[in-house]
Amino acid sequence: MRRKRPTSSRQKKEELKIKRAVKRGDKSPPPPKHRDRRKLTRPPNTLAESSKRLQSSFVKPTQNYLDQTKMLASTVPLLRPIPPEAAIFTESYADRPNLDELTCPRRPKWRYDMSKKDVERNEEGLHKKWLEQTDTILEKWRLEVVEPEDDIDQESAEAYSIRSPSSFERNLEVWRQLWRVTEISQIILVLIDSRCPLLHYPPSLASFLSNRKVILVLTKTDITGPLRSNAWVDYLRGTIPGLRVVQVQSYSSKEQGFYHQGRVEYEARIPQTLREQLVDAIRELHTQLLEPPEKEKTNPERLRNWKPPVKRDINWGIAESVHAQQASANHEVDPEEPPFLTIGLVGQPNVGKSSLLNSLFGESRVRASKTPGKTKHYQTLFLTPEIRLVDCPGLVMPNYVPMEMQVLSGVLPISRVSAIPACVHYILQLLPLEEIFKLTHPNATEPPVADNRTWREGMKRAVDKSTFWTAMDVLVAFANKKGWVTAKAGRPDVSRAGNASKISFISELYLVYSNAHCVSLACSSRRSSPLGLLASWYSFIVS
Repeated sequence: MRRKRPTSSRQKKEELKIKRAVKRGDKSPPPPKHRDRRKLTRPPNTLAESSKRLQSSFVKPTQNYLDQTKMLASTVPLLRPIPPEAAIFTESYADRPNLDELTCPRRPKWRYDMSKKDVERNEEGLHKKWLEQTDTILEKWRLEVVEPEDDIDQESAEAYSIRSPSSFERNLEVWRQLWRVTEISQIILVLIDSRCPLLHYPPSLASFLSNRKVILVLTKTDITGPLRSNAWVDYLRGTIPGLRVVQVQSYSSKEQGFYHQGRVEYEARIPQTLREQLVDAIRELHTQLLEPPEKEKTNPERLRNWKPPVKRDINWGIAESVHAQQASANHEVDPEEPPFLTIGLVGQPNVGKSSLLNSLFGESRVRASKTPGKTKHYQTLFLTPEIRLVDCPGLVMPNYVPMEMQVLSGVLPISRVSAIPACVHYILQLLPLEEIFKLTHPNATEPPVADNRTWREGMKRAVDKSTFWTAMDVLVAFANKKGWVTAKAGRPDVSRAGNASKISFISELYLVYSNAHCVSLACSSRRSSPLGLLASWYSFIVS
């Protein structure tokens, strides 16, 4: 650092005079003094740039929407008790005929004589056009007037009229990962969370994979239980005929010794029965790929030259074992057919793609986390010398689903969501968190105001001591209970309380989707899916 030179008072006065003259415009400013600084030449961090390039991008809510939802969360009273109708999750929002169809971007056609810049330019142009169309469709849906029920007050009706925006993947590089995985894969495994499958298999993804061999894989069945998982399998098979649906479980409890104490430990391992069911479904699709299509059978010349797009002979017995034989570098390859069968794992974030890969290998091979979007680049692993698995990064597909539902289903990362009051208000419409967390209303801790007025005998008015809860009251009470305050002002930290309550809902209270009573009720009705939110689950939590 350069040493400061001492300046006299006369010199400082002259500098101030020049500065004021420049401000008045009487004098032109002096030329800038350039310091001779050496530029530091650091090598570019290519790894950090690559990870940033593959970072998911979502639309940010407007400041007007954030202010409106914060005001409504502070003023609109919560409906207590919660009506039983909140326990039934209706069909997808896209079932209404007046809504436009949402799609996923498809890779434009290319030729081998095209350069890399031409291919990327076509992809960027198509992606830009798709973004504009999707934004227009979702904005039209968001501004659609929502008719509230007749028996609610004006403030609640205003809350119903504000619809949250729907988020979807906007980064072209992330979509390119999906394109590459679907191009190199002969069979696609679409992983969906068994707690809420309809949100994880939107119509846009179903349309994108309409001409591919697809298997729906229900993950996290150990959380929902066999009753709810079987109900979902029956529902999906009845709704989408001809679609194969299997169940998997990525974690199993370790065998504990006699003297073990504490929590139950889990390891990445899939039960043998579920593993065999998954392998049987893949084998069935592999058999279909070995058969020529109908248009080839009708033409003898084309049938004679037709070759299957997959490897013919596969040892399925090795794939059914937990510790399968790994791929060797010197295995024989027939030039007439592909060297191995490629199976791609696609789906939305946080559905268990990486966890399923680890359970198939019986050990940790890829990184898995509770935070959505941990996988950035597609990964290839050989289950056997003849079967290759491809793990695709999770993508948030376009769907007519509000942002609150996307956050609570684990699709969007909580740390990147700024509309905390809106999400908490949505949770409180389904669960009474103030009773589950045993919170005290913030107004109850304030000392009563003394009434010094003089009243005639029998004329003193009774004080209304009844208090109603709002979403902001729950956040303030939760922050007071935990002792979370802001740094300087010392006010209750409602942002931290909102994130903690959302994490608790997703990790623990999200089991509310798996209520047996709601499953039996929903399965008996055609208009609703087997997904319950509340019903008698609250009595199980507080008991």
